[in-house]
Amino acid sequence: MRIWTAIADFLARHGHCAMVSVIAVKGSAPREPGARLIIAENGLFRGTIGGGALEWRAIAEAQAALARGGSEFFIASSVLGPDLGQCCGGQVKLLTEIFLQSDRGWIEDLARLEERASFSTEAVLDGSKITRRIVESGPAAAIALHGNVLHELFGETPRSIYVFGAGHVGRAVILALAPLPFTVKWIDSRPDAFPAAVPANAEVKLMASPPAALLSALQGSFVLIMTHSHALDFDIVLAALKRQSFAYVGLIGSETKRARFLSRLRAAGITDAALRNFICPIGVPVIRSKLPAVIGASVAADLLGRDEQLRIAARPLSAALRTA
Repeated sequence: MRIWTAIADFLARHGHCAMVSVIAVKGSAPREPGARLIIAENGLFRGTIGGGALEWRAIAEAQAALARGGSEFFIASSVLGPDLGQCCGGQVKLLTEIFLQSDRGWIEDLARLEERASFSTEAVLDGSKITRRIVESGPAAAIALHGNVLHELFGETPRSIYVFGAGHVGRAVILALAPLPFTVKWIDSRPDAFPAAVPANAEVKLMASPPAALLSALQGSFVLIMTHSHALDFDIVLAALKRQSFAYVGLIGSETKRARFLSRLRAAGITDAALRNFICPIGVPVIRSKLPAVIGASVAADLLGRDEQLRIAARPLSAALRTA
């Protein structure tokens, strides 16, 4: 969810709104620091801080603050077991902020920035007022509170996934990826291969030479190959591994197909180091079904896990220690 875009939309429709942010967690909790919830006075909300009693109390407190009028913020800590009867057992600190119609100008500025790139802010919590400013560097995590200064990261850039093939499995994978935080490039060489409508996070690319799509791909992208042709599959895998800049190169197929491709790739000069990112078969190993929808769900779950692990590994040690 684009936070400032959602707030700008709520202000346009409701005149004022609240944002509840998870700013700190100890122990087990429904959501992580940085989870957000945007709330209107009538109870309409967008986003989630984890559901259950914690979320419903946060919504009620935000509605009460909106009904009082004026601009304010408040911080509340809850021990989930004793305070709310939730089984998580941890402790959660929430920040609730009220935004007014008079705030729309600077909020829309942040919304436009959020659409273009990720950025960091430093928010000073002073009395009943929060003053935000954009800073050049911020936390690797979504949010971190130090004293009365809140450091935040907005608009994290989603990872790109290049999906080659628009057959039954390709379509199922695209649908499984539709609600997930990825941007998808969907490539095929057949003019009639694509459906009439595609998810909002997917861009269709009809290309006579599908491997050429990788020439402009961002470093760290995922590549997923499931075309109608094993020969074309090989050409795409080879092009991807030659670049050595992709975090994942996945090929649909069996262990036998994997063995044959490995032999040909090594003969083509691909090193064992480059082959570490070559995955075949694809998906979660314990899921064996070959139904397209199940394969799509399995692949999406696997890619979510890989993306999360790569983001954790990329965090600076100092940031990890600050948010521990």
